[in-house]
Amino acid sequence: MLIVPVKDGEAIEKALKKFKKKFEKTGVVKQLRERSKFTKPSVVRRTEMIKARYVEGLRREEQGN
Repeated sequence: MLIVPVKDGEAIEKALKKFKKKFEKTGVVKQLRERSKFTKPSVVRRTEMIKARYVEGLRREEQGN
C-alpha cells in the first residue's frame, strides 16, 4: 500500500505527483503489461541476449572513445 504524507496547506496536485511517482517506481503497470500476454521462455531469453549484446556494444564504444 502506498502512503503519501501530505502536509497542511500542500496542494493536491503536488500530492498526486508524489503518488504517481511512487506508483511508477513500484512497477505495477509494467508487470501488468508483461502478464497480459504469454511469451515463450525461449523468446524471453532471446530478447535478453539481444539487449545484453546491445548494452555491451555501447560500453565498448564508450571505452574506445
